[in-house]
Amino acid sequence: MNRQELIAKICEDVKLTKKQANSALACVLENIGGALKKGDKVSLVGFGTFKVAERKARTGVNPSTGKKIQIPARKVPVFKPGKKLKESV
Repeated sequence: MNRQELIAKICEDVKLTKKQANSALACVLENIGGALKKGDKVSLVGFGTFKVAERKARTGVNPSTGKKIQIPARKVPVFKPGKKLKESV
């Protein structure tokens, strides 16, 4: 399912216009991203938790040259599914 299919499903289930559904989805995604940017955790009970994890610096290998490269430490978004989501899949 892509973004447009999700918006169409929201329109069908909640009886919103496409413009309203698109705005609602954009607002939800923007607020989740904003919370993660601040370092907060976002928990949606039954669905899952979004949080930021730290990746340590490490040495990698360039696959085309075989040369070793240094990969710097960085922060990455992580999603952990909730119990209801795991059971439904």
